[in-house]
Amino acid sequence: MEKNNLTDHRVDKTIIRLTIPMIFGMLSLVIFNLTDTYFIGRLGMDQLAAISFTFPVVLIINSVALGMGIGTASIVSRAAGSGNHKLLVKTSTDGLFLSFCFVVIATILGLNTIDQIFTLLGAGNDVMGYIREYMSIWYLGMPFVVVPMVGNYIIRSLGDTKTPSIIMTIAATVNVILDPLFIFGIGPFPEMGIKGAALATVFSRMITFTVALYVLIFRDKVVKFRIRELKDAYESWKQILYVGIPAAIVRIITPVSVGIITRLISAYGYEAVAGYGVGTKIEYFLLAFVNAMSNVMVPFAGQNYGAKKDYRIIEGMNYVRKTMFKYSIFIFVLMIFLADKIAPLFNDNMEVNKITILYLTILPIGYGFQGMLLNNASILNAVNKPFYAALFSSVQMFVICIPLAVTMSRYIGIKGIFIALLISYIISGSFSYLFTKKTIRKKRIK
Repeated sequence: MEKNNLTDHRVDKTIIRLTIPMIFGMLSLVIFNLTDTYFIGRLGMDQLAAISFTFPVVLIINSVALGMGIGTASIVSRAAGSGNHKLLVKTSTDGLFLSFCFVVIATILGLNTIDQIFTLLGAGNDVMGYIREYMSIWYLGMPFVVVPMVGNYIIRSLGDTKTPSIIMTIAATVNVILDPLFIFGIGPFPEMGIKGAALATVFSRMITFTVALYVLIFRDKVVKFRIRELKDAYESWKQILYVGIPAAIVRIITPVSVGIITRLISAYGYEAVAGYGVGTKIEYFLLAFVNAMSNVMVPFAGQNYGAKKDYRIIEGMNYVRKTMFKYSIFIFVLMIFLADKIAPLFNDNMEVNKITILYLTILPIGYGFQGMLLNNASILNAVNKPFYAALFSSVQMFVICIPLAVTMSRYIGIKGIFIALLISYIISGSFSYLFTKKTIRKKRIK
């Protein structure tokens, strides 16, 4: 396959060309979450709280998968930029094999630790039954969630953001159709409640699994399964995990912090947990543009690094920073006027909606700073400096956010927790930008 070259055309046009289809892919992931939240919210507050408790755990699994995808894409994009097709094929194949091995281990552990994990998150007996119903099915369907995540990152690293977005959009559409059928038992389908939401997710993800493998094996011909010495795979895995583990840590920090924040908020009741859960899922919709633009920096920075055009990476950083801040201001103003109209769409409980509205009118002003952190993490991963990305994200949550959230919640309640999140966005985003720009300008990253 001839790669889509990201090293020659105008930087701003190249980033936008990659970002636009990526936005639709990100929105499709959001649709998965919002669809489940909307229909499960129709079942009742306990079911909505249950799905909110599952959110951090699902995000952790997804984060590990994304880490493996980023680690694989970092090497593949650099190989594409330098024209090393042999390394490209070998890394793509070994990356998918690694994701499958992870799925086997995670499924076994997950199924045997449901009660322990969610008890730690603050779930009581009244919601634990719903959590078991959902997660027992979700864990079994994990191969269809994890493997295509890595596959789609490989496709993007070649400069193709359209195909993964189309795949995810189709899958999201199927999920929207199946959710009400399985949850409420419409037509010939049995009423399965929260289990139906999990089944709808698994069935729709089968589409991403099948199509992603087809594209990689038959269309692009960058994955070739063949028997060889296992140590060859180990060598690839070490290189993938060198970037993938820190990248996964960066992604895991968010759900871990969501879990900690969920635990803090659970002291205020299930209504507060449900409201926070709805708020974070709406936020994923609002952050689709930010996440899309950050993710395209992996193939963009990787290919330009492989082609020894570091100056284009800095130009891309500056363009993304300005664009993200404009978007952040727009979303903040929008939520001031629309948050109280959006929240009731997911639940009719006034206390739940009150927390959701509070969340959505505080956090958006910091999205530009959070976008900078994500963008800089993508660049550092792409140019083989993943530990700095992990360091900034770790400091953001465990040095700034969590201590502030614990302290401020004692004085101003849940509002203090949300303000702590905002402060952590501002500080970490600013420092990560200055550091990344200085590092790239100082010398060519080795």
